[in-house]
Amino acid sequence: MRIQIINGPNLNLLGIREPEIYGKRAWEDYLKDLRNRYRDIRIDYFQSNLEGEIINMIQEVGFDRDGIVLNAGAYTHTSIAILDAIKSVSTPTVEVHISNVHQREEFRRHSVISPACMGVICGFGLDSYTLAVQAIINKVANDAEEE
Repeated sequence: MRIQIINGPNLNLLGIREPEIYGKRAWEDYLKDLRNRYRDIRIDYFQSNLEGEIINMIQEVGFDRDGIVLNAGAYTHTSIAILDAIKSVSTPTVEVHISNVHQREEFRRHSVISPACMGVICGFGLDSYTLAVQAIINKVANDAEEE
C-alpha cells in the first residue's frame, strides 16, 4: 500500500508557525513517527507553497496511490483548480486540517475542495493525518472485501 501526503502553503513551518493553533511539534518528527506506526505502508510526502505544484503532484500520484492525504492550507478555501485536480484523478483524497476550522475565522469554515474528497478530518492536531491514513487503509480493505 502506498499513500501520498501533500501539504500546502505555510505547512513547512509546522512547529514554529502559530504554535497555539498548530502545536509545537516539528513535521519531520511527526512524519517519522507516522511512518514507524505504519511500517507496512509506504507514506510519501510532498509540501509546496505554490498552488500549481500541488496540482502537479495530485496529477502525478493520482492514478497509482491507494490514497492522498491533502492539507491544502489556505488553498482549501479558494482553489477551484485544486478541486478540479482532485476530481480528475482516481485516487481517493482525504482532506485534513490540523486545527478545527469551524472554531476559527468565518472564511476558514468553507472548503471548496471538500466536494471532491472522500472525507474531511479536522481539529485533532497532527493526529488528523493519522486518522486520514487509517481511513484510507479501511477503505482499501473494505473495497477488497467487496470484490
